[in-house]
Amino acid sequence: MKRVIKPLIFFVLVVIVIYAVFLILSNRALPDKITYGVSFSKLHADELNLDWKKVYEAIISDLNVKHLRLSAHWPMVEPSDGIYEFGELDYQMEEAEKRGADVILAVGRRLPGWPECHDPDWALNLDLKTREDKLLRYVEAVVNRYKDAPNLRYWQVENEAFLRFATQYCEKVDEIFLAREIDLVKKLDPARKILMTDSGEFGKWYKARRYGDVFGTSVYLYIWHDVLGPFRYPIAPGFFRFKQNAADFFLGPKQSILIELGAEPWLTKPIVETPVSLQLDRMGIDKFREVIEFNRHTGFAEQYLWGAEWWYYMKGQNHPEFWEEAKKLFSGGMAK
Repeated sequence: MKRVIKPLIFFVLVVIVIYAVFLILSNRALPDKITYGVSFSKLHADELNLDWKKVYEAIISDLNVKHLRLSAHWPMVEPSDGIYEFGELDYQMEEAEKRGADVILAVGRRLPGWPECHDPDWALNLDLKTREDKLLRYVEAVVNRYKDAPNLRYWQVENEAFLRFATQYCEKVDEIFLAREIDLVKKLDPARKILMTDSGEFGKWYKARRYGDVFGTSVYLYIWHDVLGPFRYPIAPGFFRFKQNAADFFLGPKQSILIELGAEPWLTKPIVETPVSLQLDRMGIDKFREVIEFNRHTGFAEQYLWGAEWWYYMKGQNHPEFWEEAKKLFSGGMAK
């Protein structure tokens, strides 16, 4: 009997110690006020068969968003080899400036929007070295185009570059090449900080924090799992406070942003091919409010929502509640 009790006592003590460490490391002061922004993607608006300019104008005028993350998707900027078309991105930057909105501008091959890797058609069959050379040329063109924009806040280089998840769709960015991209952006625009991102749930964070001047992460509470189907991560906000405190302790403090807060349904088919009833099942207004409330307690003072194009789309499906709820967030922030 004693042989059984001793290992059991040891196990209980280990559990207690681990739990105590978690409580200590998850004890992070919450911000008095959260600053909200959104990501906007012309490509996402196109996927929803929306007039992207109307969507964008509604975001910055009707929602009154003052903090934006925009993406210089490679196919949009360089649709033909060596031929650059900046009109669409120029419009986004200029309209944001007119309305007093600042911008985080993402550049690279792997940028927000499934399946992350965005190649122009002409680059699909290039060998690796040629593709990398062409990619650096595109990055240089984008940085030179917008480095003097007064409302440009940070450059984001690639998106979740170290995430191994879903590499069958978009391979992990080569770290040596990533360093070349970052060095190029810093050389061209030494005044601005570099934002590097990593997954909130699966990311290890240390490499993204090491390479970036500012760290950004994501939170997707409701997802789709290949085996489990619709799935809510069994975590509490303390999980993210714990990761922030642990990273600060072991790696040193660093400015951190929740750069991608998932606020649209996670689906297995394009939104326009999915019944509205299923969309509402995956992200109804109750879950929308839940994810906002959840993330109020993660410890991030800046939070950028993903899904504004979908909120606008849902207005056209007689479900304006998401758009109206979002308005509350951009009316000056939300108190703790």
